[in-house]
Amino acid sequence: MELEPWAEAVDETGATYAENAILKAEAAAAATGLPALGDDSGLEVAALGGEPGLLSRRLGATQAERHQVLWRRLEGVPPPWWATFVAVLALVVPGRRPNLFEGRADGELLPAERGDGGFGYDPVFLVPERGLTFAEMDPAEKQQFSHRGLAAAALVKSGVLSSIA
Repeated sequence: MELEPWAEAVDETGATYAENAILKAEAAAAATGLPALGDDSGLEVAALGGEPGLLSRRLGATQAERHQVLWRRLEGVPPPWWATFVAVLALVVPGRRPNLFEGRADGELLPAERGDGGFGYDPVFLVPERGLTFAEMDPAEKQQFSHRGLAAAALVKSGVLSSIA
């Protein structure tokens, strides 16, 4: 069965990660008639009262700009800069209520990038128990510690996937 591609942008108008994840999954399920996953995530910095949070991707046009904005906001705040990556996955099966799965990764923001892998804030997010940023980890290791990896593990562990197979 070949699916028609769709590239409809979904406005992230939700007030929470969960609401945005559901919006995305519902749009995909409506477009395809199939079960769909949606996600939303953000970086919450303790010294900034949890910001940028839902607005993590909107701090600048490029990721380099986003890092600069974040570091400017932290000027005058002595490290360590504790932060949490949060991800929420929404599984939407047409005709059923959405299922939500959350993953959280606690770490420390660094004042400079480290590593060549990953994307987004990965080069500035240090996982203390590993002494590495997400950008320094290989994909398998990152999956064990990352917010998205933990949310995906919660989805698999829940057993809900077996009910739609």
